[in-house]
Order: sequence, then C-alpha cells, then structure tokens
Amino acid sequence: MKLAAFIDSAREQIVAESVRYAAGLPQLGGAALSTLRDDLPLVLEAIARDLEQPQTRAQSITKSLGGVPTVAAKTAAQSHGQLRARSGLNTEQLVAEYRVLRSTVLRLWADARRGRGVQVLEDTLRFNEAIDQAVAESVGFHAAEIERWRDIFLGVLGHDLRGPLNAMLLTAEVLQHEHTEARVPELARALLRNGRRLEALLDSLLEYNKSRLGVGMAVHRSTVNLALVCREEVDLLQRALPLVKIELDVAGDTSGHFDGSRVREALANLVFNAAQYSPAGTPVAVAVHGRDHTVEVSTENESEPIPREVLQNLFEPLRRHSTAAGGPRSNLGLGLFIVREIAQAHGGDVSVSMAARRVSFKMVLPKAAAANP
Repeated sequence: MKLAAFIDSAREQIVAESVRYAAGLPQLGGAALSTLRDDLPLVLEAIARDLEQPQTRAQSITKSLGGVPTVAAKTAAQSHGQLRARSGLNTEQLVAEYRVLRSTVLRLWADARRGRGVQVLEDTLRFNEAIDQAVAESVGFHAAEIERWRDIFLGVLGHDLRGPLNAMLLTAEVLQHEHTEARVPELARALLRNGRRLEALLDSLLEYNKSRLGVGMAVHRSTVNLALVCREEVDLLQRALPLVKIELDVAGDTSGHFDGSRVREALANLVFNAAQYSPAGTPVAVAVHGRDHTVEVSTENESEPIPREVLQNLFEPLRRHSTAAGGPRSNLGLGLFIVREIAQAHGGDVSVSMAARRVSFKMVLPKAAAANP
C-alpha cells in the first residue's frame, strides 16, 4: 500500500491523534478544535491526491523552492490558514498543527510499512513536500488575514473616533465665539458627553490590546450586591437613552465578591448593544437573578433574526451585525468582546441565544473567586 492509499484508509485515526495533540496547545479548544477536526480531512485529501500525481525531479525541486503554480480555487490549506487567523492562533501554533500532522502520518506509515525502506523513503519525501506546500499556503493566507483585520481595525478606529472628536471641536469653537451665557452649560454638557464617548472608545481599545497581548483583564473584587450596582447603572442608562424603556427585574440573593465597576461596564455594553439593534419603541429587559453559587446578569430585546453563524461570532472583536432596525454604528465592535473579557476575568462566562425574534445575552458570574491552585 502506497502512502496516498494509507492516508485515505487511516484518515480517521490520523485526525483523532492530531486533534488529541492540538487539545493541549494554547488557545485551542471548543470551536477551534471543531474547526481543526473539520479541516484536517480536507487537507489530508489534498495531500493524498498530490501524492498520486506523477512528478519529475525538476518539478520536485521547483516545489521545494515554493515555485508551485497557483490554482484558481482556494485550497484546503489556504482556507485553514484564514480560519486559524480568525480563531486567534498565531503562526507558531498554526505550524505546530502541521508538525503534529506530519509526525502522526509518518509514524503510523512507518509502523505499517516496516521493512520496506525504499518505498517508504520515496513516499516520505513526497509527503514532506506536500506538507511543506500546505504549511506555506496556510501561513501565507494566515498572514494575509491578520493583516486584513489589522487594516480594518485601524479604519474602524479612525472612523469611530472622528465623530465625537469633530463634535468636541465644533462645540469648542462655538464656546469660543458664544456670548450668550445661558447656552454655555448646554455646550459644556455636549463637550463632556463626547469626551466621555472618546474615553470609552479608548478604554475598549486598551482592553482589546491587553487581551491580544495575553495580559488579560484585571478585576478588583469586594463584597458587592449586584442588584444595587445594576440598578444604579440602569438609572444612568435610562437617562442616557431617554427613547428606550429599560425594564429591570431582580430576584434572589445577588450578593457576592465581584468587581462592581466592571460589572456595571459590562451591563452598559449589553444595554447599549440592545438599544442599538432593537426596533424603535421596543423595551430592553434587564434581569439580575441570584442563584445558589452564581449571579446571572442578562438583557433581552426584540431583534431581527440573527443567523446562527453570526451569533457564534458576536463576542469576537471587530464583529458588528447589521440589521434593518439599526442605523449608523458609532463603536469599534468591541462592546460584546469586553463583556466576555469581564465575565471570564470573574471566572464566569457570557452566552447569547435567539428565540421567537428575541435575542438574549446572559452573563453568569460566580459569587466567590476561584481558589488559586
């Protein structure tokens, strides 16, 4: 049996062992492992078909130097590189996936073909060429995807900061030439409002960058009653959103050890998100429910149907879902990402669900901090 046929026959075993290894790599778990499990059979299929094609020595040398003709359709390796960039993997981790794939195939192949050295050597050389080509394609598309999102991020940042900054500058010019003292408090409030908007945008940017650098979000816990904290925040949000009715429901024991300021920040992001994407005139429901060991902070609002694949990515940075109900968005697409960071910094998590044209976000926070190992 040649290596191409062996890969076809042992594909499930190869994928299983590769995924088992990948589960121990940083940032690989859940959806990332599921993506790997889906992608590897396609990569193996492409490699097996490559091994079946005749190849001259000159073609082998050309391939080793990266001079492989491009194809019209995107290859499995190229698609895999793009998906891994979107999953947050770095280049080292991407290459590690191929390293374990190479090791797994060659080890199993050597066991199956022990004692037939010439054929094993020839097929091994061809397999290494195919793996190297797949790595090159994946890394190339991975790098291109990272660069694309970096450009998008800078564009969104520049656009979103320009609005409140222009408003502040125009207000300052009016103040400079305004002689009616009665209007000064109104203009000052406009400056303050836009200044706080700029501050919020920059805070979100800093939290995003800290997360990408692996620093994580710091929380400062104290004994807090989240019902009281959230009620204060809802009162402030109601004044900031006079056209949106915010309904608060509190139940159970909501006391525990939390960073009250961070929880308020998360709640504000959830409510602003709900207000932006709700049809005009519809209320936003906020619930703070105490359970035995956790407190659940949730929002629910009417919404246009959101596809499942969009729901799964709502907490990723720079993802903003457009709906007919919403108008221009003056945000970086980091609000829900920050909510997830706050929840995870508390040892909890946040989820989203959609049912009967209503979307619900639920943040579950443990009442007590996890003990250090």
